Amino acid sequence: MKYLLMMNSPKGDGKYPIDTWAEMDLKAHLQFLADFNKRLKESGEFAGVQGLTSPGQAKLVRANSDGTPNTDGVFPESKEFLAGYWIVDVESEQRAIEIAAEASAAPGPGGRPLNMPIEVRQVMSNMPGEDA
Repeated sequence: MKYLLMMNSPKGDGKYPIDTWAEMDLKAHLQFLADFNKRLKESGEFAGVQGLTSPGQAKLVRANSDGTPNTDGVFPESKEFLAGYWIVDVESEQRAIEIAAEASAAPGPGGRPLNMPIEVRQVMSNMPGEDA
């Protein structure tokens, strides 16, 4: 079963909080993520990973009544934003949750675990009503 693990970060002023970290803390965080992804690949559970640009670069798009795009920036009332995600291919939801907890504990400033929220959602393999 595939699961999407979405890493959320607190919304600040449209920038990533990580941009303010000391270089040593940033390097430790990035090394943790590289090692984490390597372990997932070695276990056969890795299906994909992507980091996303800062929320200040995001656009919210809706179609106008004529179908043309209506583009706005991110709304300031958002409390969190999607920083990136993993797709894992695992035997159970419990295993996806265990992987999410490990990702959540990535080191932050001073090496302290960030304990960032990671939303876990199963990826649908078929459209509703389709046979497997």
